[in-house]
Amino acid sequence: MVRDTRINLCGVEMDNPVIPASGTFGYGREFTEWYDIRCLGSFSIKGTTAEPRFGNPTPRIAECASGMLNAVGLQNPGVDAVVAEELPNIKKIFGKPVIANIGGFSIDEYVACSEKLAACDNVGILEINISCPNVHGGGMGFGTQASSAAEVTKAVRKVTDKPIFIKLTPNVTDICEIAKAVEAEGADGISMINTLLGMRIDKRKRKPIITNTTGGYSGPAVFPVALAAVYRVYKAVNIPIMGMGGVSSAEDVIEMMLAGAAAVQVGAANLINPCACRDIISDLPGVMEKYGIEKLADITGGAHV
Repeated sequence: MVRDTRINLCGVEMDNPVIPASGTFGYGREFTEWYDIRCLGSFSIKGTTAEPRFGNPTPRIAECASGMLNAVGLQNPGVDAVVAEELPNIKKIFGKPVIANIGGFSIDEYVACSEKLAACDNVGILEINISCPNVHGGGMGFGTQASSAAEVTKAVRKVTDKPIFIKLTPNVTDICEIAKAVEAEGADGISMINTLLGMRIDKRKRKPIITNTTGGYSGPAVFPVALAAVYRVYKAVNIPIMGMGGVSSAEDVIEMMLAGAAAVQVGAANLINPCACRDIISDLPGVMEKYGIEKLADITGGAHV
């Protein structure tokens, strides 16, 4: 029996639900040396801001048990360079719609970047990142209150008809309240979860390892936290979820979709094994057979009773 891995995400047809997460896949070029990235459902490009950003000072990576900390800080060449150079280059290596991840330090910046990126024909979905824990004066500041999250969503909704997914932080009291607020203002979907806030200390120097003091914790240890968040939000909203957080195998993809995800992003696993997404996609039909799944799209939310 042929196992059907196809999904439809807000009108964007994908061969499978596996999507490398923003910040872990660059613009795809480096990974073409390892495998044909056209096997991917899509991928989320590096977080884009209005102006070029070098990011935070180094060191900005720290290893942890079952994961890692990062405080890269939205390093990117700026929206104009992404539109003029990166997206046309992506067309040459990946003939499917990609997801444009957008960061910002003001509502006007989110709007301006969204408008420019939405005008690009190979951008299928806008992923509005209101949950980055590694920048000051923006990012997660918009995502920790329902009112500010709703305000960003409402403003971006006015400038594009393309699907908008709002990327939410787990570093809040009630993620469901924020999910419902962005849904009410026109979000087409939710991306979740972004990284957990964490830190490491250098015991010899007696100071934080990361110059930024704290960073975003990701990796396999985050998976149960992400799974619970997706499960709760699935019950709270009526829009699709791209689930992420510690996903590193085809088994994890199935579990995340049963919790409520319509598609699944893979982040830190790409930094450990550059072929992680390829291997997950290759393993999916066998895992589907193991659990008696004929059509992958049918299992979203299947763990809810």
